[in-house]
Amino acid sequence: MEQRLAFKMKLKVGQKEEYRKRHNAIWLELKLLLKQAGVSEYSIFFDEETNTLFAFQKVKWGASSQDLSENIVVKKWWDFMADIMEVNPNNSPISKTLEEVFYLE
Repeated sequence: MEQRLAFKMKLKVGQKEEYRKRHNAIWLELKLLLKQAGVSEYSIFFDEETNTLFAFQKVKWGASSQDLSENIVVKKWWDFMADIMEVNPNNSPISKTLEEVFYLE
């Protein structure tokens, strides 16, 4: 069984193309880690007006990429992305989980 998760994050002003560039070259080890953690789909959308990133994941029930916060690969990715995103003191992206209120299958 799968579930859908959504959350939002913020980019620093003017960093959309750099964000896209880095994600287009996502590290193979990070991609494999996400798949192993049960993430089967992962999309990120950008709102130009607010610099907000909207992320959607389809994951195995009970799984989430958010569960990987202690993994060294994830921590390195956070460090790599920290200069272009709003982040917490440990460089993890500041993110807000969003509640699903509608789904059409």
